[in-house]
Amino acid sequence: MLRFLNSMGNITVKRMGIVCCVSVLVILIAMIAVRRIIPSKTCTYGDTGEVYNNPMMGFAPNADYVEAVGNNTLVYVDVTWRELEPLEGVYDYERIEEDNFLEMWRRLGKKVVFRFMCDEPSDVEHMDIPDWLYEKTGDGTFYDTVYGKGYSPNYANETFIEAHARAIEALGRRYGQDSFFCFIELGSVGHWGEWHVKYDEGIKRLPGEDVLLRYVTPYVSAFPDAKLLMRRPFSYVADLGLGVYNDMTGHEEDTDEWLEWLWDGGTYSEPETPIELTAVQEVWDNAPVGGEFTSSYSMEYMLTENLCKTLELIEKSHMTFIGPKCPIACDEEIRFPDEVSRVKKSLGYRIGVNRCRISYNRITKNAKVLISLKNYGTAPMYKYWKVCLYLMGADGQIIERYETDIELTKLAGGERTECTVKAAMPGNAMYSDGVPVFFIGIENPDTGQPEVYMDMDSPRRGFCYCLLSGI
Repeated sequence: MLRFLNSMGNITVKRMGIVCCVSVLVILIAMIAVRRIIPSKTCTYGDTGEVYNNPMMGFAPNADYVEAVGNNTLVYVDVTWRELEPLEGVYDYERIEEDNFLEMWRRLGKKVVFRFMCDEPSDVEHMDIPDWLYEKTGDGTFYDTVYGKGYSPNYANETFIEAHARAIEALGRRYGQDSFFCFIELGSVGHWGEWHVKYDEGIKRLPGEDVLLRYVTPYVSAFPDAKLLMRRPFSYVADLGLGVYNDMTGHEEDTDEWLEWLWDGGTYSEPETPIELTAVQEVWDNAPVGGEFTSSYSMEYMLTENLCKTLELIEKSHMTFIGPKCPIACDEEIRFPDEVSRVKKSLGYRIGVNRCRISYNRITKNAKVLISLKNYGTAPMYKYWKVCLYLMGADGQIIERYETDIELTKLAGGERTECTVKAAMPGNAMYSDGVPVFFIGIENPDTGQPEVYMDMDSPRRGFCYCLLSGI
């Protein structure tokens, strides 16, 4: 009896072993079948470290100096009131556009950084407001200071304020209807439009915050699609979601003071009534930071002996663009190519796919694409450009386009985001190892075409980057 029970136990164990082996075999066969039916492929990508002259970032040389612009995508234009409106109600757009080659820059796809000024010091006696306006106001100050010579208007004058609003409205009608004027540095007030005057040399102080606000609000309605920037973080910056600019880039003491305003606020004591500055910590996550290099140092010094400090200050500021005082194509970009490249790589966004997984169901003919996108730069892209996937035919033409829900305006420097795209495959799609070959690109809404260099080590066709390596 005992022998019988032992034999039955051995049979049971053998059967269990057979069942387990069969189960494992079935599972393996099922896994192989699933892999055959739903093949998948995962790719990872590194950043390239290359210099990209991408839209809406980088250097902004003077628009009227054609040789200086080169491959940069931004140009800088400043206009004095005297140039804009020589006669009351008569706006000399034609001269402004001819002097700054605006038709050519628009045709070449460049964008404009713009500043309107009422007072630009120089080495000769002059006024930067039109004669007709001086005749109506005339209560400003002619000056000859360490900054130079010029005329500082009385910014509290009601006639002046109302005329200014009309001038900005006129600029908006001409240049605020599309994306060409991309960044507007709110000038208007103070020397060089920097919201300060040399009051300690006899110039009338700026008015208080409520009056100065009236120089801001006309821009908001005149340029609804542009990004507006201010020199100092007055309360308007936080209230209106404005960016900021620093015209002392490269100067350690002045830049650190400017950064302290952004981080901690403070009191701006130059106006008649001191103005409390509002802290806008990490303002660059939502609005651009611009400005130009300081005139206190030579460009050569900032690019060579002091390069490490220059880069540190730019990166701490999370700057998107620098100009018009910046390295230019016909000079520093030739003499100091490596140093200029390092500065360019520290500006703006650098967006690329760092990981992608593509799976394909052979039965349903549906694909699923999971993308991880990273911004290797220091700032987001501040305009709503769509991230799209594409299928291409053998001739390189796009045969299908799929929009993602990625919002690049929310992808701050150093951050990642993910999205999933599901798509039905057309019959003429390309495949690699049984998986559809997708490309990715970032589209310019003005043209509907991908126009951004992506920071990812992958083959590309134009501005479309392959999501499968080896293609």
